[in-house]
Amino acid sequence: MARERILLIDDERDITELIKRYLLKEDFTIESAANGREALAAVQAFQPDLILLDIMMPDIDGIELCLEIRKQTNVPVLFLSCKAGEIDKVMALSAGGDDYIIKPFLPGELIARIKAHLRRNRLLATVREQDEILQHASLKMNMDTREVWSEGVLLSLSNKEFEILSILMKNPKRIYSMEQLFQMVWKMDSFDGDARTIMVYISNLRKKIEPEPSNPQYIINVRGVGYKFNHALIGRGDLQGEL
Repeated sequence: MARERILLIDDERDITELIKRYLLKEDFTIESAANGREALAAVQAFQPDLILLDIMMPDIDGIELCLEIRKQTNVPVLFLSCKAGEIDKVMALSAGGDDYIIKPFLPGELIARIKAHLRRNRLLATVREQDEILQHASLKMNMDTREVWSEGVLLSLSNKEFEILSILMKNPKRIYSMEQLFQMVWKMDSFDGDARTIMVYISNLRKKIEPEPSNPQYIINVRGVGYKFNHALIGRGDLQGEL
């Protein structure tokens, strides 16, 4: 198997060299960038399998940089940050990040998380359901190509948005709590604040797939329980459109 490529985006040279040392021991191919301009050029030229992104960059905020990266690639993005606040984590994950690792961290934990995300991506690439189409009304999802259409228009969904929607569409009528959705999509235990991340993603999904986001028909909130995909589009008194 070819050596997997990791792009490390951090402007602190000492930290970059230290992380590089650990990654090289694991036989990864490493490229680094010290600012946003270098990072975007490296994403295009290096074609990484995974990106480590420091949230504090000299020329552009890591959140903004992640949004730009998501225009080029859907590979896992792992944020590295000294900020431990709930809102910082929510913003990073909502911008398209797949994980949020707080500095200082143990080298073993970083390597374990990197390998977990790479292993999951490999499984997604090899165990996808061939040409499976999920469709209801004007909403259609191709599980093989990971494309979603609404009213015949191809939508631009992030990896996490796609996975949340696929879980709901594959199991219509089943109600998922926010904690369950977080655990299934991020493949890690849910902690305080992670429910807010799901709320942000659901809100973004509704804006993209719902004819009227303020009055959702597809993704329904079951008050006090969680979310479901309302494939029958039947309104009930215990279903609420707004959070």
